[in-house]
Amino acid sequence: MNKFNLRRKILNLRKKNSYKNFTLYPYRIFRFLKKNKIKFKNVGGYYPHNHEIDDLDMLNFLRNKRINISLPIISENNQMDFFEWTNKDPLKINKYGIAEPISVKKIYPDIIFVPLVAYDTDLNRLGYGGGYYDRYLEKITKIKKIFKIGLAFSCQEIKKIPINKHDKKLDLIINEKKIIQ
Repeated sequence: MNKFNLRRKILNLRKKNSYKNFTLYPYRIFRFLKKNKIKFKNVGGYYPHNHEIDDLDMLNFLRNKRINISLPIISENNQMDFFEWTNKDPLKINKYGIAEPISVKKIYPDIIFVPLVAYDTDLNRLGYGGGYYDRYLEKITKIKKIFKIGLAFSCQEIKKIPINKHDKKLDLIINEKKIIQ
């Protein structure tokens, strides 16, 4: 199955399963990261859209732990960067209908929560097809080491993601049943 058809199929599955109350359990994830000696002061998240896993409770939990939180802003040259955000800050809607911060303070995350369409147990992800996260991860890994966490429902897992040379692997995937590392 090609990536286009795979996206359509998995997005329909995700929509059907999004009614399930999936909680990220922020304290457990925080404890897991600390236990595995993953150091971070800056975290990049996303504002959930189109039935994605909601990471806002996790971001607020981390903010209360004095972690800097950021969300992506897509620029006109098909690039993406992360900018500081708190749940008290206003947002604007971009051309894709996704909420973005208005902040001008760029943040280089140590950890990034990555939305995805599908994934496999080899930590490959299938995104939406625009390449924004792959380009961003390529760019930031030249600046610093970043820990990449995919958030998904278990129904988004497939046997093997078709990948190409531009696709970036994740370091961890969290779904409602397990943590894949």
